[in-house]
Amino acid sequence: MASTSSNRHGNYKGVRCRSGKWVSEIREPRKTTRIWLGTYPTSEMAAAAYDVAALALKGSNAVLNFPDSIRSYPIPASKSPADIRLAAAAAAATKKVDQGESNNNSCHQSPPSDEFVDEEALFGMPNLLHDMAEGMLLPPPRMSDSPSSHDCYSWNSTGDENLWSYH
Repeated sequence: MASTSSNRHGNYKGVRCRSGKWVSEIREPRKTTRIWLGTYPTSEMAAAAYDVAALALKGSNAVLNFPDSIRSYPIPASKSPADIRLAAAAAAATKKVDQGESNNNSCHQSPPSDEFVDEEALFGMPNLLHDMAEGMLLPPPRMSDSPSSHDCYSWNSTGDENLWSYH
């Protein structure tokens, strides 16, 4: 569980810094896809959005950023990504603080070099790693025997601009 005092700088579950803003997303249980929950000005707003999605998808097994807020969170109309996003945005709005209070809640644009970079999110390709792994399972293309050089090509010594002529 995360607490507001010890995790003011994006150490919330489902929250990270991207281009100077706080973003939130959640992976769907037993799937490789993610639900994008939005971009928010504070990490607390993004964390509340994550909490709503986690409750909707994982129920009572969800690990929440703000477990004390569970009763105040909206319940999505269904488990569809669109309904979860709507409820997540409503929950985030309840955590909105004045801009003056959120000055020390800004994130940095460039992550440290040893920090994990999520290429799937960076390139907007939610199945990038899965697709790459699947591609490695394919056998290489078969190489046919190359024809001998005098079968298909011959050097054109007539002085024309074409270097090769085809038979």
